[in-house]
Amino acid sequence: MSGQLANDGGRLRVSGPLTLASAAVLAGEAEQFMAGTLVIDLSAVTEVDSSALSLLFEWRRVAQRRQCTLTFCSLPASLASLAELYGVTDLIPAGA
Repeated sequence: MSGQLANDGGRLRVSGPLTLASAAVLAGEAEQFMAGTLVIDLSAVTEVDSSALSLLFEWRRVAQRRQCTLTFCSLPASLASLAELYGVTDLIPAGA
């Protein structure tokens, strides 16, 4: 199963795995929602690998180019651990 996106107004809900197999597809799909203020909700993410961090950074770059205010919420513990391991926790804007 690959990751999926669901748009709920200003909240983009990500579900399923955020792995190398799904990252490229999800990167492109999320771009259409990058406008204004956007919260990316990761509470339903089931699996991550290091490409999940790359995906979050790509979404940040796209949001900056489009002058979109982007925050992430409900990071899975496994993703937070990876960010801490790589020393990039401060680069992931967290919100409610």
